[in-house]
Amino acid sequence: MRKLHYLFVLLSLTGLAQPSALYLQTSEVHNLMVNFEADRGSLMRFYTIQNSPERRERFRQFYTDYLKRLEQLPFESFSQGGKVDYILFKRNLEEALYELSVEEKEYAQIRKFVAMGDPLYELEKKRRRGYSLNSEEVAQTLNQVRRQVDEANRQLSQQPNLAPELSNRAAQTVIGLKNALRSVYGFYNQYDPLFTWWVEKPYQQLDTLLGTYAQNLRKKVDATRLPKDDGSGIIGQPIGRDEIIRQLKLEFIPYTPEELIDIAQKEFAWCDREMLKASAELGFGNDWKKALEKVKQSYVPPGKQPEAMLDLYNQSIDFLKKNDLITIPPLAEETWRMRMMTPEQQRVSPFFLGGELFQISYPTQSMDHEDKMMSMRGNNPHFSRATVHHELIAGHHLQQFVNNRNKAYRNFRTAFWTEGWALYWEMILWDMNFPRNAEDRIGMLFWRMHRCARIIFSLNYHMGKWTPQQCIDFLVERVGHERANAEGEVRRSFTGRYGPLYQLAYMMGALQFYALKKELVDSGKMTYKQFHDAVMAENSMPVELLRALLTNQPLSRNFTTQWRFYGK
Repeated sequence: MRKLHYLFVLLSLTGLAQPSALYLQTSEVHNLMVNFEADRGSLMRFYTIQNSPERRERFRQFYTDYLKRLEQLPFESFSQGGKVDYILFKRNLEEALYELSVEEKEYAQIRKFVAMGDPLYELEKKRRRGYSLNSEEVAQTLNQVRRQVDEANRQLSQQPNLAPELSNRAAQTVIGLKNALRSVYGFYNQYDPLFTWWVEKPYQQLDTLLGTYAQNLRKKVDATRLPKDDGSGIIGQPIGRDEIIRQLKLEFIPYTPEELIDIAQKEFAWCDREMLKASAELGFGNDWKKALEKVKQSYVPPGKQPEAMLDLYNQSIDFLKKNDLITIPPLAEETWRMRMMTPEQQRVSPFFLGGELFQISYPTQSMDHEDKMMSMRGNNPHFSRATVHHELIAGHHLQQFVNNRNKAYRNFRTAFWTEGWALYWEMILWDMNFPRNAEDRIGMLFWRMHRCARIIFSLNYHMGKWTPQQCIDFLVERVGHERANAEGEVRRSFTGRYGPLYQLAYMMGALQFYALKKELVDSGKMTYKQFHDAVMAENSMPVELLRALLTNQPLSRNFTTQWRFYGK
């Protein structure tokens, strides 16, 4: 609490924000948001069958009710933090309702494939309260549903093929029916001997058939609308330009995809100039790829990577403390730990992953020789100089540590804050001469070029202009990636559990933080430490709303993105 009070005093002295002391850990919307999360958890544990009409309608009512309750609050009288919470909570509720409307629209189009399973929803509803069921009637119901599913399955080949999103929705809905069936059977089986006597066989037959039917529905897709394997073996699902723009607005990014690519190209040009300087310093002139190759050869021997990374961590943490850049809680320093990635995980994540658990990517003896060399070369100490503090302190580990202790009710997670903040630190440490020599600069520039490349290849892919193989080639030729590592990065981007904007969020989020730093630190309104502590104290949110909070920007109930941060 002393640190939070210290932050409040600092903000008050600078005149940048005037929050009431009451709202250092809360806001006028806090109670509603906490109740919402608890209520949503209760509903999600109760209405567990995905894509069921009952679940969809209940959640529509739930989100609508909370939206009405939110809109009844006196926004104009709120503190700045309360206004930010209102705007972002409202955005989340409206997005949840939008997603339900998409689900409803798709369900209406595939209902004829799944309607025969409605009796299973009714049985599952009774199961929740433990009603006594007429076991003979249940067996008859399951047998009837089985016959209908069997007929639908046999007739499926005669039906027109489905759009990919409809094929997936139909298959997932049948999986939901299968889960409803299992929920009922698992509850009564053996506990009610008569139930087991009547229902066991009909259940087994229907359960198996539903699984087969779901698989066939997933295959019942219009192949002309599916991305083709371009030889890379990476098949994702591009979302298209309109959806990119919609999602950018949700993240409060007021740029078009084309404008973002242009920004990336400009940042790339800066990287190129700096890379050529470092290359010349090493005696390679304008052939920066030869300079990059020399740096890649600096890899440490097998078994030595953990201690090399610990050394880099110690250098970075000492640098942060020496320059008094941010508050570092001793417990955060004490409690991070390491693990080594499995070979399988390295296929998707060829470099570090971070947070409290620092995950190291380095070869094992089971890998092929070429894969070993690519991993060692791609994880050399000069490359890692940009990524150790990105993953630990003041990057992801410190973010997670502080988020758990400051305004933890804010559920506004965004990669533009999470990844943008970590990359911002790479920029700040570059500015403050953290790289010791040309090799370090090349290593740090490699990653900065990579973040520029992520914007370009991910947006071109999602707009249908590039294939995965073109993205891989771009990383190899334009950035200097090892080919296996480039394949891993592209596979992670398009088939991992990452949203379509995730890869561009690194650089764009970092540029937002950098612009905000110019506004507050370079102008003399705050020190680096005051600024960085203020960011940490507010928890994750779109950076434009963080700016509005720290600089007391005018806010309205229906606030929309407007901060064109690049070039500021």
